[in-house]
Parts: sequence; structure tokens; C-alpha cells
Amino acid sequence: MKLLLSFLLIIGLAPVSKWQTDLDVAKQNAKQENKLILVNFAGSDWCGPCIRLKEEVFDTQAFVDYADKNLVLLRADFPRLKKNKLPADQVKKNEQLADVYNKDGQFPLTVLIDANGKVVKKWIGFQDQGVDKFIAEINDAVKGK
Repeated sequence: MKLLLSFLLIIGLAPVSKWQTDLDVAKQNAKQENKLILVNFAGSDWCGPCIRLKEEVFDTQAFVDYADKNLVLLRADFPRLKKNKLPADQVKKNEQLADVYNKDGQFPLTVLIDANGKVVKKWIGFQDQGVDKFIAEINDAVKGK
């Protein structure tokens, strides 16, 4: 019982960001909140670099805190395992998003866009640079926008 309570406590303390799954909703939120949108194309159950990016950057407290104040997050996931299959409408949304921002099918691909959908910056692959450097690159892109 103690082990279960400890596990639940640890899960409850893990940083969590709210990722949107619909571009139109993300654009609407970005306009209302005057934020940019960070789009992440991932293969959550097959892409090792995607999993590392999520764990080592997106799931860190530093990124969660930064994103809550500065970004609208949008994830387009392309799982391969049958048990992780997405609903058909979500698959269609993800494919439409990829048709615009990820025509080459690169994973992971992270794209910073404005509320109108204009690309500000792209990151191809997992850069293995740490969360602080990634946040600094976002800030530099915002300044140069």
C-alpha cells in the first residue's frame, strides 16, 4: 500500500503541459493569449528521439513553466502500434497538419509558428542540447520574428 501511495504521489508531482491536438483550437488560443504555437510531430511508440525529446525537454519542469507562460503547445502524434491507434478524426487532423508543416515526414520535428500559421523556426530531430538551450532558441526566434 505504501508503494502504491508513493507511486501515485510521484505521478502527481510530475510536470505536465497541456498539449492541444487541433490546429484551429491552438490558433484560437494563441490569438487570445498573444502566444506562439509550438508544434511537435512525434512517433510516441516507435521513435526513440521523439521519446527522448518528450522526456528530456517537454516533460521537464523548466519547459512546462516556460510553455505555460509563453506558448500554446500542439502535438501531432503518429503511433504505429495497434494498441496506441488514434481515432480516425485525429489521424486525419495530424495528416493535414503534416501536409502543411512536415511534408518530408521527419521525426521528431518541432515547428514554432505564429497564430496565423506562419513558420518562425524549425527544429529537425532531437538536438540533445538540454531544455535551457531549447528555451533560449525559442526566445531568440521570438526576438527575430
